[in-house]
Amino acid sequence: MKTALLAVSYGTAVPQAREGILRVEQALADQYPAGDFFRAFTSPAVRVRCAEQGEVIRSLPEALAHLEALEYERVLLQPTHLIYSEDYDRVREDAAPFQSRFRSLAVGRPLIADTGDLLALARETALLSDREEALVLLGHGTAHYGSMAYPALQAALRLTGSSALVGTLQGWPGFPEVLAQLKADGREQVLLAPLMLTAGRHALRDMSGSWKERLETEGFSVRCRMEGLGRLPGVCRLYQNHLKALEESSRL
Repeated sequence: MKTALLAVSYGTAVPQAREGILRVEQALADQYPAGDFFRAFTSPAVRVRCAEQGEVIRSLPEALAHLEALEYERVLLQPTHLIYSEDYDRVREDAAPFQSRFRSLAVGRPLIADTGDLLALARETALLSDREEALVLLGHGTAHYGSMAYPALQAALRLTGSSALVGTLQGWPGFPEVLAQLKADGREQVLLAPLMLTAGRHALRDMSGSWKERLETEGFSVRCRMEGLGRLPGVCRLYQNHLKALEESSRL
């Protein structure tokens, strides 16, 4: 059966940040070499900026229509989104009208989909900092119910022995909660790292900008790790696990 593997990302137009997506895409392609690889970005703004830089990347509906035109019968659609969110819901909504246009169209789960994912990510990210620095993992945040993944990851980190903290730009825990815990822990040095697939616009502006400046104003010595989660081998393995489960569950 003619099968396509479609990796769907929010996307980034920041060249140095793209590596995070590329590594995950390569890991997915390696996991399922029987399928022809394709990609889509869900952010219209990112696609416009990519086009301005000379690279045309399809939206999800465009990519699915393209696969239909190429007469693919089976599509494994694996999102690279980190959590259940508005963006992840939109992936499923955009894919729904195409369900009847393929013999099989299956959508995979985000990176943090269950307790096993939380524990694996906690173990992987805890290795980013030494004991002298307080590691602060900074995510986007969302009003979606999927935002519960952030405090859940915080709990997983603490219960596995890590002193790392989780913060969000647009949710809870926010800056006040992280600041209070850093002071309670008596830490002086902080490593800010993105809890994001790529170290794109948000990491460049909000993490290395406002959060760094605010922490330094509070007396902390702050260093930023400008690499997204997609660069971590353990994170790539988690995405591979999701794709393996997707392929097995959607066999005809």
